[in-house]
Amino acid sequence: MLRERYSVKWNGDFSKFDAQTCSCHVTVILFTLHWTAYSYNQKNPLTMADQEYEDAQRAARTFNRILNQPKLSTTAPRSEKHVDEGIKKLRRLILVDGVPHAIDSALRPRVWKILLGVNNLSTEKYLRYVGRGPCEFKEKIRNDTFRTLATDRGFKERVREDMLVRLLDAFVWRNHERLELAESHNLMPPPLTFTYVQGMNVLAAPFLYTLPSEIEAFFCFSRFIEYSCPLYVQQTLEGVHRGLNLLDRCLKIVDSELYDHLRSKRLSAEIYAFPSVMTLCACTPPLDQVLQLWDFLLAFGVHLNVLCVIAQLLLIRDELMLSKSPMKLLRTLPPLEAQSIIGIAVTLVRDIPADLYDELVRHPYEVR
Repeated sequence: MLRERYSVKWNGDFSKFDAQTCSCHVTVILFTLHWTAYSYNQKNPLTMADQEYEDAQRAARTFNRILNQPKLSTTAPRSEKHVDEGIKKLRRLILVDGVPHAIDSALRPRVWKILLGVNNLSTEKYLRYVGRGPCEFKEKIRNDTFRTLATDRGFKERVREDMLVRLLDAFVWRNHERLELAESHNLMPPPLTFTYVQGMNVLAAPFLYTLPSEIEAFFCFSRFIEYSCPLYVQQTLEGVHRGLNLLDRCLKIVDSELYDHLRSKRLSAEIYAFPSVMTLCACTPPLDQVLQLWDFLLAFGVHLNVLCVIAQLLLIRDELMLSKSPMKLLRTLPPLEAQSIIGIAVTLVRDIPADLYDELVRHPYEVR
């Protein structure tokens, strides 16, 4: 019953409001919701039902049609309005159909780069960062990288540990160069600086797995960290702790009975949800479901991960309510089901008061 209750379908009717993202005002779409299930399936084409396969092919064609729209001029870049309209269409498609990666494996890398605004890739810059060698956090990085998604065979086959180490070292050097440049020109240092902190190895993993080259992965990861969730990777993990506090407050609103039950066992989000919030659910297998969830988060904002974690709790609500030791269930959450989680998370948005939702939107990046 819970899955049916929280399953949603967008019917084409939507309202819009402006929300501050990491770098600029963007349009956030609130969708009219129905109590019906929607398809977000991305199985191998050989195992899909005929209708599912046809739907995925249709979605792939629609994605490619948007991505391959010709410019109005062969010399002038696309207008900002033209780009914004295209991104809105991509967001709708991601919510309604999902990225049909099994049909066209080139789609997800292209979509991620567009959503992140990664247009320029400087091989020279990346090689310069890499050429500086291991950074001062080399031991901390290497203590984390060897166990990154260690149980996922597909990840280990595609992403070598040295790739992850190199990318993380380069990211630290990138920040060093920015500070050095500011100092040499007598400029004020940036309000936020970046080093290496716990969890960054897991946040980097999906980019190295998804993007076709290490350079593309580096610039997408850098953009993501610096603009989407900079407070999540500060030394104090300020954004993570804000997210955990917001998780408790949102859960109390959307399911006070479950919230009270967990609190009666002295369980707060800080205790049971830290890994899921810190890694944006990338710590919970399987990886293909993580990537589907990240399609959604990159399209609509990483703040929604807090609601995605609540969605995971609601999917095991009955078990949690009956358990005398719910932490045993929360210590290892069930495998991710992106379709169900996204459906519930989108539905929960309407239950969150506007002021609390605004705080949720801003928590990954707003410096207080």
